[in-house]
Amino acid sequence: MSFDRRVDLSNGLEHVPVLIERSSTVMTFPEFQYSPDNIQGPGCSTDPSEVTLPGCSCRSPSCCTEDCSCLQTHGRGYDINGTLLNLNQTDSGYCSPVFECNALCTCSDACSNRVVQVGVRLRLEVCSTENRGWGVRTLEAIPHGTFVCEYAGEVIGLEEARRRQLSQRAEENNYIIAVREHAGTGSVTETFVDPAAVGNVGRFLNHSCQPNLFMQPVRVHSVVPRLALFAGRNIDAQEELTFDYTGGYSNQLPVELLSTQRDADIQASRTHGLQRKECHCGANNCAQFLPLDLSIINRE
Repeated sequence: MSFDRRVDLSNGLEHVPVLIERSSTVMTFPEFQYSPDNIQGPGCSTDPSEVTLPGCSCRSPSCCTEDCSCLQTHGRGYDINGTLLNLNQTDSGYCSPVFECNALCTCSDACSNRVVQVGVRLRLEVCSTENRGWGVRTLEAIPHGTFVCEYAGEVIGLEEARRRQLSQRAEENNYIIAVREHAGTGSVTETFVDPAAVGNVGRFLNHSCQPNLFMQPVRVHSVVPRLALFAGRNIDAQEELTFDYTGGYSNQLPVELLSTQRDADIQASRTHGLQRKECHCGANNCAQFLPLDLSIINRE
């Protein structure tokens, strides 16, 4: 199938068109509904589009810590240019939580504390790869710490995630990402996102054992986090964009993605009809197989 570079995959829903590479390679393009934001799916008790967090009363174009209730409560996640702060991981391996100003805030849309909610601002292109299906590359250089895109889709519950995993055929891709966040009180919050039927450009990002993006949960209007992907280093134009499906980056975990698999789990995966797929990322530290999340179906 051949595509025209002028085609915008997002159909105008992003500020910058998401292009599709013109290719003579005969490869089926998946059918799905493009959505730049998460939507509520089966088993999700909270509508991700509902505004549930309080807003600030700042009147300045961009919020400052001295006056902004959002920043005073949650801390500053970005510098004045919208670059993610705290890029060096903490001793425990986790980034600090990030909260943005939201629809109830009186600050301007240009506030430096509004980044992920703005959506894609970079020129990205969905392209065919040699042996990993479709992928995404950047058409411009991306500085370290820059927001690239979300991994957006249906936010579903545990039982629905389990049902979808078990109903998948061996040749189908598993798009479900499960994120576990640990709060200081010892509580754990889990979020399951599936962009297979409804999703954004993030659904085309390939796994790499040596990625150039990392995932950071960011809360905007709702307590349901957005799974935001940031540049883990300076990225050159024309590079393919990848992230580690296990959540790792530089041997640390900015978030815990429930996509890890121990050797002892391999036999269990065969019992459930799920097979590990070979990884073709080409990294020196390649684990040889794509991560397979068994925590969903093996949950007691």
